[in-house]
This record gives sequence, C-alpha cells and structure tokens, in this order.
Amino acid sequence: MQPLTQEWLNKAEGDFATAQRELRARKTPNYDAACFHAQQCVEKYLKARLQEAVIPFGKTHNLVVLLDLLLPLEPTWKILRPEVQILSLFAVEIRYPGTSADKVTAREMVKICRKLRALARTSLGLMP
Repeated sequence: MQPLTQEWLNKAEGDFATAQRELRARKTPNYDAACFHAQQCVEKYLKARLQEAVIPFGKTHNLVVLLDLLLPLEPTWKILRPEVQILSLFAVEIRYPGTSADKVTAREMVKICRKLRALARTSLGLMP
C-alpha cells in the first residue's frame, strides 16, 4: 500500500471514530458533527481508493464526483450513487447556521458511512 493511501486511511478512521462518538454521546451530542464526519470518512476512503489506483482527483468534497472516478474500477458501486448524493449534502452546509441534523438523520448518515467504509476497506484488501 502506498504511504499516501495509508495517510488517507488514517484520516478516514479518525473521522469514523468521531462520527460514531458524536452519535453515541449521551450528554450534548453533536449530530451535525456526526453527519459531517460521516461524510468526511467516506470522502477520505474514496480518495484512498483513488490514490491506491493512481487515479488523479482534485480537491472536492463532492462524493459523486469521486465515485464517478472510481466506477471503471468498481462498477458495482454505481448503486451507491443515491447514498453518496445524500451524504455529500453534509460536507459544507451542515457546518453553518440554517441547517441542523437530528438524531435520526445522524444515525442514517453514520449507517451509510459504515456501509461505504466496509466496501472501500474490502476493495483495499483490509478487514471491513
């Protein structure tokens, strides 16, 4: 595995841990943060997969753009488009006033994150 791929994975795992922690928090949970970090985790896993395949990608938070770059390698991931479209909504807007997530939304975004994380990890030869 390329060193830069491993760096993407390390960052992704940090986001995964934060998303789960915020979702499970009993006192003052931050559901916005859970959604944001779920999106960030998936973004970094997609970028890790692209990095490992030596497929160039720009600086983007749009998960659909990243998914489209991966489809030649992972054609079965096409069915993930609706989920990555939803998760992409939490890259920027959720961090500003006017938009907030509730527990139900956060739970769904973390669920999507877990699914995509498992697929990416398997694709990279890692344990889901």
